[in-house]
Amino acid sequence: MAPYPDLSGASGVVAYEIRAEAIVLRFKDGGTYLYDWTKPGWRHVEAMKLRAKEGRGLTSYVNRHVRENYAARLDCD
Repeated sequence: MAPYPDLSGASGVVAYEIRAEAIVLRFKDGGTYLYDWTKPGWRHVEAMKLRAKEGRGLTSYVNRHVRENYAARLDCD
């Protein structure tokens, strides 16, 4: 996973991984979640990918638009 740049300095996201039809986010609390084109849907996933690459607005987007509408919670070591 790539570290999330967090240009605002206040993000809950610490790392991300962009996949063809999904994005995986790791949060400060240690939770890691898969968001894909099925859930929460193509439009949200692509918006999240853009914000991840820009390093700004990702946590706000998740909180406003997808919340717990993720495809899976992943167990990571």
